[in-house]
Amino acid sequence: MNATLSKTGKIMLVGLGPGAVEHMTGRARAAIAEADSVIGYATYIRLVASLIDGKEVVKKGMTEELDRAIEALERARAGKKVALVSSGDAGVYGMAGPTFEVLFQAGWTPDCGVEVEIVPGASAINTCAALVGAPLTHDFCAISLSDLLTPWPTIARRLDAVAYADFVVALYNPKSGRRTRQILEAQRLFLRHRSPDTPVAIVKSAYRPRQRIEFTTLAKMAEADIGMLSTVLIGNSNTFIQHGLMVTPRGYASKYAVEEGERNTRDGEQAGHSLSTGLDGWLEMIWTSGKSAGDLAQEHRLPVEYIESVLSMPFEPEAETAEDEA
Repeated sequence: MNATLSKTGKIMLVGLGPGAVEHMTGRARAAIAEADSVIGYATYIRLVASLIDGKEVVKKGMTEELDRAIEALERARAGKKVALVSSGDAGVYGMAGPTFEVLFQAGWTPDCGVEVEIVPGASAINTCAALVGAPLTHDFCAISLSDLLTPWPTIARRLDAVAYADFVVALYNPKSGRRTRQILEAQRLFLRHRSPDTPVAIVKSAYRPRQRIEFTTLAKMAEADIGMLSTVLIGNSNTFIQHGLMVTPRGYASKYAVEEGERNTRDGEQAGHSLSTGLDGWLEMIWTSGKSAGDLAQEHRLPVEYIESVLSMPFEPEAETAEDEA
């Protein structure tokens, strides 16, 4: 693994998206077409079966990520073009990370050794969101509940932090045959900060033959059919479900009124600049409130140290520019 590398081959880390050929990017299909060898978890290989006739195919097991990366490196060093495939995006809980770890341990740099290309694909958070509506229109994050490589206290701290911060959250690897309690603990942590009625969507096998979509609530989330092929989308405090669609509003309704096809700015707002809820409006409000830093911290759910540092600085509103977004 520590031998000097020469630029003899290429590793293409290919994100397959949900798996169907029509949902792969053009570059993903081209990368597989130009590859001499295709390496991947057996399920991912099946997803691209129609694209790999006549190629060297190496199937690996679920927990053999490093073996896949080592195999790809060895074949690339032998002059092969290798497509190392991942479902979703190779850089989102995929093969890009383990592959770079193997490459760096082997002494690889971008200027020597085999060439590496990352071919992006739609991750589960994108594909599942597309099936249920528009749940990601506001700030969101993804957290894996797999504690095989990440200590549970680390995962729990992240869950608690994002639940408190009111992110829309996608839970990857929520449950397996052996890991059944993690989703219960995630629910327990979220219920500390979120309403039991918070909308939840569970998408299993998105865009695949056994696709299944279930809408539920945070209170009933753990009762749903959840497995390793599921992605759990937990809404924020403003997310709603209407006509079978899960939507997280961005906040346009509080800024604009749409009447007969016309957009009208509400009182107290300006196009391109928020007077009431933006940073300047909030700063002016806390500076003139007469309240203590402790009271303001409790009211706005922010660290008192942050409030104190803000109050210690003079209030200077930012000038509006033509580039300000609506």
